[in-house]
Amino acid sequence: MNKLNSVCVYCGSNFNGDATLRNAIKQLAETLVEQQIRLVYGGGSVGVMGLLANDVLELGGLVTGVIPQFLMDKEVGHQGLTEMLVTENMHQRKQKMADLSDGFVILPGGFGTLEEFFEVLTWLQLGLHNKPIGVLNVGGFYDPLFAQMDMMVQSKFLKPANRDLVFNEADAETLINKMDDFSAIPDEVWFREGNLT
Repeated sequence: MNKLNSVCVYCGSNFNGDATLRNAIKQLAETLVEQQIRLVYGGGSVGVMGLLANDVLELGGLVTGVIPQFLMDKEVGHQGLTEMLVTENMHQRKQKMADLSDGFVILPGGFGTLEEFFEVLTWLQLGLHNKPIGVLNVGGFYDPLFAQMDMMVQSKFLKPANRDLVFNEADAETLINKMDDFSAIPDEVWFREGNLT
C-alpha cells in the first residue's frame, strides 16, 4: 500500500456535544494535516462532518466535499471548502468519494455512516478495492458492532481473515499509521465444506 494521500471519512450529520468525541475530531484533523492527507467527506456543514471539515481547514489542510444536489438545495453544503463536487444522487456521491480516496475512516454516526462503512467493507472483502478501512472507536462507541462481527465469525457467517480487515483504534494517529501500512489479504468470501476457518 502506498502512502495515504487522501482519506474518506464517514461520520454523523449530527453532533451530540460529547467532549471526548470533539477531542477525537480535533486529533484526527491534526493527524490528517500533519501527514498531508486530504480529507474527502460528504460535503456538509453540520454535525461531526462539519466540525471535522472546519478543523482541517483551520489547520491549513485540504478538504474535498462530495454532496448530492438535493442536499445542496437544502442549504446544508459547506461553503468554504478547498473543493466541492456536486453529484446527481447518493449513489454517485458514494462512488465519487470512494474513487477519490486511498482509505476510509469511520467516526461515530447513524444509519448512513454504518451503511457507507459496510458498503466499502463488503467491496474490500470481494476484492473490488484494496484500500484500508479504519474505525476511530471513540469512547467504545463501536464496541457492540465489533462484538456483532465476532458473533458472525463464531456463527460461521464471516471468516476471521475478513473480520480482521478492519482496524479498530481509539487514537487517530495510531489508526492512520496502521492504515498506511495496510496490505489487503481478504479470504475467499464463501465457506465451503471442509473450509470453515
